[in-house]
Amino acid sequence: MKPPKQPHSLGKNQEPDFEQELEEVERSLILLKERYAQVNSDRTQQAQWQQRRDELQENKHKTPEIKAELRHIKQQLEVLELNLESQLFSWRSLKKPFWQAVRFGGMGVIIGWILKSCAG
Repeated sequence: MKPPKQPHSLGKNQEPDFEQELEEVERSLILLKERYAQVNSDRTQQAQWQQRRDELQENKHKTPEIKAELRHIKQQLEVLELNLESQLFSWRSLKKPFWQAVRFGGMGVIIGWILKSCAG
C-alpha cells in the first residue's frame, strides 16, 4: 500500500516566494480597499455638488456671488470627474500587459528579420 500523496507540498525554496507573493497580494488588497473608499467618497461629494449646482441654477436672480459659487462648483466637479475617471486606468494595471506586448512584439520583429534573411 502506497502512502497518500500530500497535495501541493512546498519545498523550502518555494516558501519565501509564496510569502512574498502573499505580501504583495495583501498590499494590493489594501490599496484596492483605499481606492474603493476614495471612489465612494468622491461619488458622494459629486452628488452633493451637483445638487447644490442645480439649486443655484434654479434661482432666477443670478447675483455675482451665485455666479462665483457656480464657477467654483464647476471646478470642483471637474476635479472629481478626473479623480473618478482615473480609477479606470493606472500604470500599475497596465504594466504587465505593456511589457508582454513589448516582449512578444519584439520577438515577432526578430523572427520576421530572421525569416526574411533566410528567404532573401
